[in-house]
Amino acid sequence: MPKNILLPTDFSDNALSAAIYAIKLYEEEHCIFHFLHSSKINMSSMTSMSNKLSRVLAENARKELSDLKTKAERDYANENHTFEVILSSNDLHSLIEVIVEKEDIDLIVIGTKGETKAKEILFGSNTVNIIKQVKNCPILVIPNKFDFVKPEQIAFPTDFNRVYGDELLALKQLADINNSKIRIVHINNEDDISETQKQNLALLEMSLEHYDNSLHWVPNYDRKAKAIQEFIEEFKINILVMVNYKHSFIENIIKEPVITNIGFHPTVPFLVIPQN
Repeated sequence: MPKNILLPTDFSDNALSAAIYAIKLYEEEHCIFHFLHSSKINMSSMTSMSNKLSRVLAENARKELSDLKTKAERDYANENHTFEVILSSNDLHSLIEVIVEKEDIDLIVIGTKGETKAKEILFGSNTVNIIKQVKNCPILVIPNKFDFVKPEQIAFPTDFNRVYGDELLALKQLADINNSKIRIVHINNEDDISETQKQNLALLEMSLEHYDNSLHWVPNYDRKAKAIQEFIEEFKINILVMVNYKHSFIENIIKEPVITNIGFHPTVPFLVIPQN
């Protein structure tokens, strides 16, 4: 069975960069890549727009999607890969949830910002909304202008406050296709964890026993963001993987996605796994 990878696009350079990363990441895997574009016009624009003009815009989007597919097939030809296009006038975020189910999507790959150029913004509004709303599929977020590097080192920060089930599947699959080392990161002192946390840690280690993994205790900082950032740099991490549960670090950064407020600047791809 091929993997189904969804590539939402607004035709920006950032969206193209994310798509190229996905194509290279799964170079040796049998995949169907689905380029998705929503041509939905917001209502304030619609009131002053004729039906004819909206049809022209939709037709332009259809041509851009077709050109994108042609470019992918021409520049990244690979017998393992096929490319499909999806154009819709429905709202992007509700549309993605439907397509994830309909096309049995395994992974969504998006850029951090799309057309957003503001340097102080961590994630663009589309990216934030997709992370918030999509609960049935992992989401891989690619930093702007990020050049592909084989993810040999994966960081997995966790607080050991929960037992992971199917959430670890996306992490394991990522490690499998790249023969990656999984570095489990706990931002606290080893002596400060409860009996429940110790049990959850033991279960996590058991679940990952067939994978190359290591456990790292990182002293608590004022901000988790700083600890994660420094760990990424010190261990030359290629992908950051986190589970998006209630009150998690991810929930904080999408609630307040301005870099100066949260102190987090994604320098490597960031896999967000929804909690089951």
